[in-house]
Parts: sequence; C-alpha cells; structure tokens
Amino acid sequence: MELYDRVRDLEFTIESYDLHFKEENSSGDFARASVVLDVQDELPSVPTFTRPCTQISLSGKGMEGYGEDVTYDHVDHRTLTKSPATLPLAGEYSIESFSAALNEIDLFPGRPPERKASLFYRRWAFESAALDLALKQAGLNLATIFDREYDPVRFVVSNRLGDPPTFDRIATWLELDSNLEFKLDATSDWSAALINDLAATETIRILDFKGQYRGTMVDQPPDPILYRQIIDQFPDALIEDPVLTTETRLLFDGVDHRITWDAPITGIQSIEELPFEPDWVNIKPSRFGALKPLFDTIEYCLDHDIKMYGGGQTELGVGRQHIHALASLFYPSSPNDIAPRAYNRPEPTPGLPTSPLSPPSNPSGLEWR
Repeated sequence: MELYDRVRDLEFTIESYDLHFKEENSSGDFARASVVLDVQDELPSVPTFTRPCTQISLSGKGMEGYGEDVTYDHVDHRTLTKSPATLPLAGEYSIESFSAALNEIDLFPGRPPERKASLFYRRWAFESAALDLALKQAGLNLATIFDREYDPVRFVVSNRLGDPPTFDRIATWLELDSNLEFKLDATSDWSAALINDLAATETIRILDFKGQYRGTMVDQPPDPILYRQIIDQFPDALIEDPVLTTETRLLFDGVDHRITWDAPITGIQSIEELPFEPDWVNIKPSRFGALKPLFDTIEYCLDHDIKMYGGGQTELGVGRQHIHALASLFYPSSPNDIAPRAYNRPEPTPGLPTSPLSPPSNPSGLEWR
C-alpha cells in the first residue's frame, strides 16, 4: 500500500538507546481496571491513578528519535528499565528491516507482559521512535514524507462522570470553556435528569458504551433502555462500541451510520470482521503495534470512505505528539479523543489549550509541537 511504501525504505542508524521512566497522577479508572483488562483504553474519570510510561530514545548521527511505551503495568516497565540485559538495537536499518529485527528481540526481558495488549504498546514505542529518528536523519517530517499538510486538530475531552454520575464535572468544564466538546462513557446508572442535562448542552460528540470489554471493572453490558435513551436524546452523537444483540440491533435501524468502533480496531482484518462496514472507526496507533498495519489501515479507511478519529492512551509525553501529528494529517476535523495531556488532570483547570490545536511551525520527524 502507498502510505507504508513511502516510509518502508527510509534508512537510519542507531548507535545507542535510552529509557526514561515517568509516572504521573491522572484522572481515570486505570488503577482498578488495569489488573484485568486485556485491551486497555483511555478512561478518564474523577478518581486518580498513577499512570506509568517509559520514553524510548534511539540515538544516531547526533539525533534522537522518541517513542512512548504506554503499557499499563508498573511491573512491565520495571522489568525493561531495570533489566541488566542490553537490547541489540545498534545498527543500520531501513524502517522495514528494523521492524523485522524487532520480531527477533524480546522487548519484555525476563518475564512475559501482564497482558497481551502490552506487546503491541511496547512495539509501537520502538517503531514510532525508529520512524522519528529516520525522518530526522533524512531531514523530513511526517507531512513531507506523505506529501500532505498539517491542519489544525479538533479535539474532544474524554470524561467519566463519577460514582454516582453527576453533571457537575461537565458544568465545571463548560464554565471554564463554553466551546469544549466531549466524549462520555454512558452507563446504566445515568438518570433521566442527567441525560437531559447533558443533551441540553449540545456538546456531546461521542458516547461510548464500552460494550466490547469482558470481565473488567468497566464492563457495560447491553442495556436496551440506555441505548434507546442515548440514540433518541443525542441524535448527532457517534455511538462507540455497542453490543449488538438481536434486541439491541433493532434499535439502530436507520441510524447504524452513527455506530463507531474502538476496542476491536487493530488492523484491516479487524474492520472486515465487524458486523457491517462501518462509517467511523477510532484509530489508536499503540493498538496496532507496528507501523505497517497502522498505515495500511489508515489507507484502507481512506479508500473505503470510512471516517476516522484519533484516540489516546493517556500518554505522558511524546506519544501524545505522535497521535496529534497523525490526526493533523489524516482526520483533523473529526471529534478526536486526543485532548492535550493537561485535560487528564484530576480536576478541571482553567487556561488550557483550546480546540482546534494549531499545527507547529517547524516540526521535525514525528514530532508535532
């Protein structure tokens, strides 16, 4: 496919690498959910959790390429950053040959990861760092290699509404910035009054049913009553990851174009296995692991008129830049669930960047700042 073909032969040199662990208190349910989730998601909420990340730095020819490992388990970060083993990364590569080399390298030295999804998250960190370095050594950025322009990026703020859920958090955000838009996790304990208050704001762009999770702390079983309320009360909002049973499928007759998919999307095959060809999908690069399936899937969506929006994993550093760069090039005007990192603070804060985010004036590599 053309997109990946534009980067596959980029040549670069790695002389050394460095790992920098970071953790930060953020809003979300990860503290409870991470022990059981097989596929992680960005689930901001009022409670706080400590978010661990490891920044990957690949150095060569006086330049550095960066990636971010968004694995959720502290133990997985420690086994990498504290391992006495040296990863055999030094050498001369193309993007294609580096990806092949990673197939032979144990990126979880000493013990397997806590969950399968972490294999993809860490792989994405190294592959994105390699692309960043390769572009910098070639004097390019992501826009120039794809012959596209960086456009301003629209974003929505992803929130859960507390336990029990209330309108308070949304009211506070809108007092700070009346132009904010939101993605919310709809749950069966939403009252009719809360739904009415949310609908009246006309700011809700995506409602996530979390229906594709099993055996987790954030499961939301199919709830026909909730589904009907959401479909009727938010006629313009996208509906993410519902459970389509015999009963609930009927609720979407005539509005199935509003259904979008997030958790299942890991490549072209995952889209082809959906119950029907979607109008929308959520692109989270870390779920794809490698560059090839990511770019192939983006191109597949462009070719099949499937609209995309970006999603994040509560990145603490350069990983957030990378998803901004991709959104800026391929789906800038979509309701991207990639608000700047400060929106994941435990409490709403004034003075944050507003949507849309302006593109950088002179970006390098995979950076977008």
